[in-house]
Amino acid sequence: MQTVIVDYESGNLHSAQKAFERVARDIGAGEVIVTADPDIVRNSDRIVLPGDGAFPACRKELFDHRGLFESMQEAVMRGGRPFLGICIGMQMMATRGLEYTETPGFDWIGGDVTRIAPADAALKVPHMGWNELVIDHPHPLLNGIKSGEHAYFVHSYHFRVADPAHRLAWCDYGEEITAIVGRDNIVGTQFHPEKSQATGLRLIGNFLAWSP
Repeated sequence: MQTVIVDYESGNLHSAQKAFERVARDIGAGEVIVTADPDIVRNSDRIVLPGDGAFPACRKELFDHRGLFESMQEAVMRGGRPFLGICIGMQMMATRGLEYTETPGFDWIGGDVTRIAPADAALKVPHMGWNELVIDHPHPLLNGIKSGEHAYFVHSYHFRVADPAHRLAWCDYGEEITAIVGRDNIVGTQFHPEKSQATGLRLIGNFLAWSP
């Protein structure tokens, strides 16, 4: 089995690669490679899309790598391969992002990416640090993970899903902040599983073992 982490020059690839390699080795989940080659992405068994920074910049970088999005679309939406988006990689699954300017997303999961607006003015944006997960819906990605476990967040915008069934978990930061989304063979985390210690490593293992 081969898992690819998509390299489009946007995201902390080193820490993600190390975490996925460690878990894959521990559970016998095959090889993990980082690539920008559309053909490798198209023929992979699982796809991970990281992303750091702003939604418009990440989308531009991804689409500037010719054929990369198309290969993901073919593998994920037509081929049914498991997909995990991380941080901006998760946000780009939305219908559109509203950071700086309206920017179209993949529209794989309906909804908008909007700025966090805590009701408590003492809560600063960006939302940065550890926060407790609250699980909305059971999912294989969450096997062995329960409400109250912590994950590491760094972001100013979050994904407001159109269908509540697609929000798998959230956290409280002066409002309900979407933490995990998913439907069919696609999932995404707003937090960084590679930086979320035991909870993050368990989630990575669940993804590598998942057969939608």
